[in-house]
Amino acid sequence: MEVGNITTVTAFVLLGLSNNPQIQGVLFVLFLVIYLLTLVGNLLVLLVISTDSHLHTPMYFFLGHLSFLDAFYSSIIVPKLLENLLSKWKIIPPLECFTQISLVIFAGGTEACLLAVMAYDRYQAVCHPLLYVVAMNRKVCTGLVGACWAIGMGTGLVNTILLAQQHFCGPHLIHSFACELPPVLLLACSDPYISIASILTTMVVLGLGTLVLLLGSYTRIIMTALEINSATSRSKIFSTCSSHILVVIIFYGSGVFRYVTPASGSALEQVLSVQYSVVTPLLNPLIYSLKNQEVKAALRRMLARKPRLTI
Repeated sequence: MEVGNITTVTAFVLLGLSNNPQIQGVLFVLFLVIYLLTLVGNLLVLLVISTDSHLHTPMYFFLGHLSFLDAFYSSIIVPKLLENLLSKWKIIPPLECFTQISLVIFAGGTEACLLAVMAYDRYQAVCHPLLYVVAMNRKVCTGLVGACWAIGMGTGLVNTILLAQQHFCGPHLIHSFACELPPVLLLACSDPYISIASILTTMVVLGLGTLVLLLGSYTRIIMTALEINSATSRSKIFSTCSSHILVVIIFYGSGVFRYVTPASGSALEQVLSVQYSVVTPLLNPLIYSLKNQEVKAALRRMLARKPRLTI
């Protein structure tokens, strides 16, 4: 569509990770394997938590939602990435591009809130064990999870709607393998002030806010654990919290760098994008299951369960 001398972009082109057909073939197989492992790992954790009554506690209730979110997040990015690795023309319509951006922000915002809620849950369990059942009852847990999903959805919609108001007149080349806000915003021909202000507000309020809650909760947990005389209890607390902290470091470390630094399409930027959008959803179930004795015990019980024969 043309208006005067201004041409509106009707499609974007994802430049992807490589133009070499051989490398693309290797990447396709690699990412397909990662994606399948991600789905299997997260859905297996979700199945174990939902079927084993020993895991029907607030911590695993939140972990189940995190596993579902990781499977969902990976499905936003990887299928389109796999399609582009096999396609000569890596074209994506604006509507599909903006939808992907909205879902990516939604998933990222929801995960940030979930990680903060999981830290708060551990804080209540360790620092206020006698009131834990009351403080983290089913109604409270459901409300916290609902708030996480609602905040993530609102954040994704607001930032994407503001981005869609921008005028895109070319170039139409996105220096990434997926539609993400920073590289797409670089293509705007109109003043991107409102979109930049919106994403910065999101980073400060949602990103920094949840990070403060995380740091505060884990600081109190560590201080309380150090005061406990039982070495076994201290070890159990540190083992559980170390898994959470490792996930937090991976999530915030790559995500903050991706959205705070200027988009340039550099190799490091692409690696970090792959890490937090493709690899992290795979690592989360591995980190939680490998370091969590209760999850491993529940998995063994599920595998050892004999199917009933009906006549």
